[in-house]
Amino acid sequence: MDTLSYKTKSANAATVDKQWVVVDAQSAVLGRFASEVAKILRGKHKPNFTPHVDCGDNVIVINADKVRLTGRKMDEKVYVRHTGYPGGQRISTPKLLKQKSASILVEKAVRGMLPKNRLGRQMYRNLFVYNGSEHPHAAQQPKEVKF
Repeated sequence: MDTLSYKTKSANAATVDKQWVVVDAQSAVLGRFASEVAKILRGKHKPNFTPHVDCGDNVIVINADKVRLTGRKMDEKVYVRHTGYPGGQRISTPKLLKQKSASILVEKAVRGMLPKNRLGRQMYRNLFVYNGSEHPHAAQQPKEVKF
């Protein structure tokens, strides 16, 4: 076997092929949907995936207001945050967040599945979530992906 024919290819910022993708969240279960979106954002679906490079695609999520949670998670799941002041712990539920904006639910779920470092923050900037079925990224000619 000739070992020279098997070269490991590492992607870098110059060789990455970033594309635009549209995914529809219509009646999708939040966690399962978010893990697939995070996989595309991270670039794990590509053959030249490199862990330390942002080689994922730009993802447009439409119909985020139609995403669903199973069981009683809409009332019983809690999102905890802290203001930084004494006694500043704030708790909200998915029902409260959905009243404010349904796109927050999808954004929080996907962000939690990305790396917790500056590369993860860079990948998160490639996510665009919209409540309706319209989006302003038609000029990028995104291709539709089904899960």
